[in-house]
Amino acid sequence: MKKLLLTTALVVAVTTLTKAQRQEVILGDNWQFSRDKQAWQQVSVPHDWAIAGPFDKKWDLQVVAIEQNGEKVASEKSGRSGALPWIGEGHYKRTLTIPAGYEHADLVFDGAMAEPTVSINGQQAGYWAYGYNTFRIDITPFVKVGDNLLEVDLKNVEESSRWYPGAGIYRPVTLVLTPKTHIDDWSLVARTLGTNKGKTTVEVEGKVIGAEKEMVAKVQLTDPDGKTTDSEAVRIEQDGSFYTVFKLQDAKMWSPETPYLYHVTAMVMSKASPAVIDQKTIRTGIRTIHISKEKGFQLNGQTRKLKGVCLHHDLGPLGAAVNKAALIRQVKILKEMGCDAIRTAHNMPSQMQMDVCDSLGMMVMAESFDMWIYKKCKNGYARFFREWADRDITNLVLAHRNHPSIVMWSIGNEIPEQGSEEGRQISIRLQGLCHALDPTRPVTQGLDRAESALGSGMAQVMDVPGFNYRVHKYEKNIEQLPQGFLLGSETASTVSSRGVYYFPVKPSNFATHPDAQCSSYDVEWCSWSNLPDDDWVWQDDKSWVIGEFVWTGFDYLGEPTPYDGYWPSRSSYFGICDLAGLPKDRYYLYRSKWNTSEHTIHLLPHWTWGKERRGQVTPVYCYTDYPEAELFVNGKSQGRIHKNPQERLDRYRLRWNEVKFEAGELRVVVYDAQGQPAAEKTIQTAGKPHHLQLDAWTQQPSTLHADGEDLAFVTVSLVDKKGNLIPNAADQLQFEVSGAGKFEAACNGDATSIETFTEPTMRLFSGQLVVVVRAGKEPGQLTLKVTDRQRGLKQAISIPVK
Repeated sequence: MKKLLLTTALVVAVTTLTKAQRQEVILGDNWQFSRDKQAWQQVSVPHDWAIAGPFDKKWDLQVVAIEQNGEKVASEKSGRSGALPWIGEGHYKRTLTIPAGYEHADLVFDGAMAEPTVSINGQQAGYWAYGYNTFRIDITPFVKVGDNLLEVDLKNVEESSRWYPGAGIYRPVTLVLTPKTHIDDWSLVARTLGTNKGKTTVEVEGKVIGAEKEMVAKVQLTDPDGKTTDSEAVRIEQDGSFYTVFKLQDAKMWSPETPYLYHVTAMVMSKASPAVIDQKTIRTGIRTIHISKEKGFQLNGQTRKLKGVCLHHDLGPLGAAVNKAALIRQVKILKEMGCDAIRTAHNMPSQMQMDVCDSLGMMVMAESFDMWIYKKCKNGYARFFREWADRDITNLVLAHRNHPSIVMWSIGNEIPEQGSEEGRQISIRLQGLCHALDPTRPVTQGLDRAESALGSGMAQVMDVPGFNYRVHKYEKNIEQLPQGFLLGSETASTVSSRGVYYFPVKPSNFATHPDAQCSSYDVEWCSWSNLPDDDWVWQDDKSWVIGEFVWTGFDYLGEPTPYDGYWPSRSSYFGICDLAGLPKDRYYLYRSKWNTSEHTIHLLPHWTWGKERRGQVTPVYCYTDYPEAELFVNGKSQGRIHKNPQERLDRYRLRWNEVKFEAGELRVVVYDAQGQPAAEKTIQTAGKPHHLQLDAWTQQPSTLHADGEDLAFVTVSLVDKKGNLIPNAADQLQFEVSGAGKFEAACNGDATSIETFTEPTMRLFSGQLVVVVRAGKEPGQLTLKVTDRQRGLKQAISIPVK
């Protein structure tokens, strides 16, 4: 199989196709886009037409009561869906060149927002209602040899989302060209049946379209080291199906720690000739999943608790347009924290995201819907559920079931029908459909009304009963669950703003502040939720709690709780990392609990305060995996303390609540379980701003790929002469990119900023921001220059593009 990236040389690329040769062509470049079919501009796909803004409260301004927040009276919600111009129509077109000799052609859309109608040469070839789902269209009847006109029309309606959905063809589109006789791509599946005495059984099945009597199939299994095992010739049944089994000695098992991947290649050939008529290769992993009352969640026979986060699909300043480098950055940041699982909340994931999770080792709960029949927002998926739900679940499972990273399916989030018999019946039906298509994975859903879901029997029928928040109800829940275990399918919803602190420090439910930020002391939560510490008590003390998925790993556009009605707040505060991907203090709290391979020592708050705080009580927290520590301010001990399991905020944190601020040095010495000094950490009061510090993240060390897709994320910090961050800096910066790439976006993580991501200027927030640059398609050197005109500072960084 050849996989080609479509460029301006499409005609050359596809004319090499012969009658018996499959090609998969990514339709990336040479698209034309218009909002009105009058003015057109050239774009590349994936594309999000709304992310360039401008931010404005008029976009999708909603006057509603958010039931999930416990609201009873409707009020204005100005930033609920991101305050970006995603509503309305969008239109895409391009030339699709088909060579002579083709016999079958499919278009595969990984996602288009929303309600995409696909036309070929003026004829409607297909339609899909759900903007989050993968769908494919057989375009064979509509195309001709040579040039064809491909058009995609999209429609986004107001009040159709509770968060920023994005707009446009925001995931890849692939043209698949095959012979008339070909393997159905979504039929080819590899399943791990189990391991016994070091021997693992893997079954492979598929289906051939247009198979003839004298044809057979052959399957190859290639391990991570390149060693290939061939099957014998496999009979193709009358319905086109084929099946074979491999017995592997000492198979390399996939896990977050060892993400080994195998390749499965299926071939169709004639009995009389060795020539291959069609072949398809998939990538998969060998691993087993089992969940039980006795042993909890097991991966490859080993019990472990899920240390997961929920993620919305937007990529901050990139919007919904999916990008591999951005996804890799997200997953690597989470893995460094000790996270081992992601919940794709609350929608189907992209193939690209699942590929990244496969290769880097990140387990996934693949979710489907945020609503069924009952509306959570006026024009949401409830419009389509009765007609489309089964088709959407079918596509989700068929398109993604070879990803070893996916360990369970989710059929819904906080479904209002959870207290009804109708809801129980729908749960049984959708779960049964998942089982029929994929008998290897359990099915769950996130339930937020425990009494209702248990009273209707909806929780009891799920493979994995998932409960969102309200940990104080866990004990009563488990008494009514025949499964004998439960999952924290959504936890915490703690809110914070990076580098922002308020005094006095006090744990608060739904606290708000005049500047529309939240405390980074990590002591503020929402009316329905709690703090991380509360979840961990249940995770640690109850074997029947099998893990959690924290809301959320990263901030996202929309849902600016607790400031849903405050303008210009337009993005969330829930993230462990901010919208730019910069870790908040809370990141290190989770790291101290979840990362068991490396130690964590993190001090907060920063120690650069003005005269107004001199002598004032400024509590100091240390997030560490060590049990004990002593704090010093300018060499003076503030006390040696030990974690205290009896106190809510002292079981997992070390806190000195009576420290008074003095400019200078804050130092902590940590002690191991034997009471011996183990390490120390120091932070200092920053001096005057001296220079800009630029630190680049790339998926390959210090290099970008010359593919037009690769991104570098450059963290810009204003620091003093010694490199200490100026934590309150809000300077306006300008960006200029030259050489082998271009400026893509900037983001400072401030949920109240209405500066446009795509303009080459932005102010610092808490002393930092991130600039995103995109590689070109030609090798060379990409240079980013950052200027602070206010202080007369300039700094540049160069990145090779190869």
